[in-house]
Amino acid sequence: MKILYFAMFRERLNRSEEEVSPPAEVKTVADLIAWLRSRDEAADLAFEKPSLVRAAIDTKIVKSDALIANAQTVALFPPMTGG
Repeated sequence: MKILYFAMFRERLNRSEEEVSPPAEVKTVADLIAWLRSRDEAADLAFEKPSLVRAAIDTKIVKSDALIANAQTVALFPPMTGG
């Protein structure tokens, strides 16, 4: 699965994307964020407030309890404001 990082997450991680193979117990977006944090100190700091992380699975905006099974791409981004 490809993970895309946007805005401050891209800057803090110093990468815009990566290919990952999460273990079977990683089932939701929230699980994925926790797993990313556990394997990388930079990710732990970037996602220190998981409730503020927004996600999209294969271009569809989802909540943190969304299942990631069969996802090709998961995009992670901070909250956005409009105007």
